[in-house]
Amino acid sequence: MTKVLSKSEYEEQVAASRDERMEWWRAARFGMFVHYGLYSQLGRQEWAMALENYPIEEYEQLADTFNPRPDAPREWAELARKAGMKYMVLTTRHHEGFSLWDSEVNPYNSVNCGSGVDVVKEFVDACREHDLKIGFYSSLMDWHHPDGWKCAFDSKARARFTDYIYALNRELVSNYGKIDIMWYDVPAPMESWEGWNTLELNQMVREHQPHIIINNRSKLEEDYATPEERIQADDRDWEACMTFNDISWGYVDSRQAAAYSYNAQRILRMLNEVAAGSGNLLLNIGPAPDGSVPEETVEPLSTVGQWIGANGEAVYGRKAKTLHARVTTNGICDYTWDGGKNIYIWNWIWPAGGRMTLGGFTTSLKKVSLLQDGTDVDFVQKGHRIFLENLPETSPDTIAGVAVIKLEFDDVPVFRRASYYPQLHGGRSYKPQS
Repeated sequence: MTKVLSKSEYEEQVAASRDERMEWWRAARFGMFVHYGLYSQLGRQEWAMALENYPIEEYEQLADTFNPRPDAPREWAELARKAGMKYMVLTTRHHEGFSLWDSEVNPYNSVNCGSGVDVVKEFVDACREHDLKIGFYSSLMDWHHPDGWKCAFDSKARARFTDYIYALNRELVSNYGKIDIMWYDVPAPMESWEGWNTLELNQMVREHQPHIIINNRSKLEEDYATPEERIQADDRDWEACMTFNDISWGYVDSRQAAAYSYNAQRILRMLNEVAAGSGNLLLNIGPAPDGSVPEETVEPLSTVGQWIGANGEAVYGRKAKTLHARVTTNGICDYTWDGGKNIYIWNWIWPAGGRMTLGGFTTSLKKVSLLQDGTDVDFVQKGHRIFLENLPETSPDTIAGVAVIKLEFDDVPVFRRASYYPQLHGGRSYKPQS
């Protein structure tokens, strides 16, 4: 390995290549998170080992019955592609310490135990088959390793444990060809990048994978932020990672989980919000014990993919941040903006009476159309108000009931959060125009 750079030297080097490395990710918008491991067999959340106080020796018995069906990752990749997702991130080793690859460093792995499957290899192959970018989730916390807690206060244990983490990740970035994302998680119990030797670790990762992008969970800022279970726009690149049911990342009973799970419309709401904030959405599935896709995710994700197929222009590509992560135009719509002359209105509730009013745009409007098929929409613009007229009685989107209306302006549009009411503008008012 080359000489380790200082923190400032390293961060300068990473920043210099960031735009080129992040270009595909910024346009991708939508990815699939996959939480799969021994905990999948329990069906009681991926933290069951810790939350239920399993002795290590008892929990290890799950490894003997770990039996993913052949090519299960192909099913995940097929659904991801069908859903309009552009990349996937797999939990190669969660906090339970069980590696899903043929690891020489960690004998507690899916090739030595159970049915002997290198899940990571199958995952990589499936992603490449379906033209999906490849992401590896790698836990820093480890409940199985004897130094996983001693490292916080024992210098020799810390040296052993950081060497172990380094070696595990070296295998991942060395053995499977080009990898696109390194997604670290839970740098505990140590509390600093110095404690984790993160400069050495991540420089090694980048030496093996020069084009890789790295998230911000190894105690260095790296390439992008990862708000969890919330959509929170950031001034930098960011990605909201979300469970499918707000209960568990790992598998839970599909029949019971269905009532808590996202439908297609809620997923589209999340996509709108991340796109409006110039971020990404990493939406999770927790495969069943045999690796099969959880039933409750199939219909919503398939519907979303069909909808994106008709309206992808409003989703994909680098979208400019609006005034807020979500900016309303009339209370029943939100929008995304391409940063140029085009605004995409996402309608959630179709108005009665064949007319829709949009407030807040002051730039001259040139054309209005339905994004899904290009059908022209009649409009009248008066001052800060746009009236869409002669609309159909029901939403023209027959896929999810979420029509997208494309507004094309003569120039880059000027926005007003609301038009005429001073109390909404800190006391400032805008004179109505005829």
